[in-house]
Amino acid sequence: MSEIERLFSCTRCGYCCHGETTVSLDGEDQRIMCEALGMSREEVAEKYWRISGNVVQMKTVEGHCVFYDEGCTVHQGRPWRCREWPLHPSILGDENNFRTISDSCPGIKKDTSYVEFCEALKKLLAGKGKISC
Repeated sequence: MSEIERLFSCTRCGYCCHGETTVSLDGEDQRIMCEALGMSREEVAEKYWRISGNVVQMKTVEGHCVFYDEGCTVHQGRPWRCREWPLHPSILGDENNFRTISDSCPGIKKDTSYVEFCEALKKLLAGKGKISC
């Protein structure tokens, strides 16, 4: 069991899939999503993404991610940010963000401290080249 798994285990409740904001997709996210859907980049872009300049994001419909339908319909091809939610860098700078996310996410173990969560998140993000510890 990884350090993250000791602190968090996704319950697939879908709470994080709701809202008008969405997730940006890097090149690897786009590739994996296209493979999982068995569609060309052009088909996926037209049907599921909103593209503004160089920014590619998943569309939202009716207040949730385009892929949400009582669960993630592209679970095997979801972006890295979705795979690692609620492990969001904004938590590192603001304990209130951790409290808000922790209160809304049943996957975060309730006995997890802010410091413990941040240490695990820093290691994860540093390993992905997203931050330096």
